[in-house]
Amino acid sequence: MERNTSALIVRHAPLRSATAAVLTLHGGQEESRRTARPWQVAALRMHPVLRAAAATAAQDVLLGQVRYRYRGWNDGDPAEDALRALDDLQELTAGAPVVLVGHSMGARAALRAAAHPTVRGVVALAPWCPPEDPVDQLDHVRTVLLHGDRDRVTAYADSVDYVHRARAAGMAAGLVAVRGGDHGMIRRSGDWHRATAEVVTQMLRPDPVAGGLAAEACAAEGAVQL
Repeated sequence: MERNTSALIVRHAPLRSATAAVLTLHGGQEESRRTARPWQVAALRMHPVLRAAAATAAQDVLLGQVRYRYRGWNDGDPAEDALRALDDLQELTAGAPVVLVGHSMGARAALRAAAHPTVRGVVALAPWCPPEDPVDQLDHVRTVLLHGDRDRVTAYADSVDYVHRARAAGMAAGLVAVRGGDHGMIRRSGDWHRATAEVVTQMLRPDPVAGGLAAEACAAEGAVQL
């Protein structure tokens, strides 16, 4: 993808001005400079996630996804793409608040991109959270990680550690454990989708302390069991 190609793909634009937005970020590989394509399995897996969010979002919420240049994380390329998409979205919506929903590598990119001033919340699905990744960028957002306890690709323990480090730094972060959940979110897929849509809807509310799964996860001493 050329640098002048927008990293933002709009899937649904409200007829009137958008008051908020939801962006999805799909998974990928640790290292790859191959061009990312929209028909990759990882990209297609996020379509039902976005549809679930669309079913509960208000009519004035813009729905979209981040377009990657490469299939791999490399040196943080997807996070850079996410920040570019957020810049484009900021111009399009005059700075409307955004909730990022990322899966695996896309979750890592979403957590990094939380530094963007328009980001209100991050939903990280089966996230890739290496212990060296920072948490300071989460100081103005609510962050909820959902991780299956049967994930064999990314470590559930790393999500536990990430939330612990974020909370120790004073961030609003929580963890939802999906019992029996796998990395591809195939087992209990309906529960993954419903929980994601619920958390996204709660993050889009003006009141950040409103009840629901997001508030419960951020307040719980450990992981909330789904």
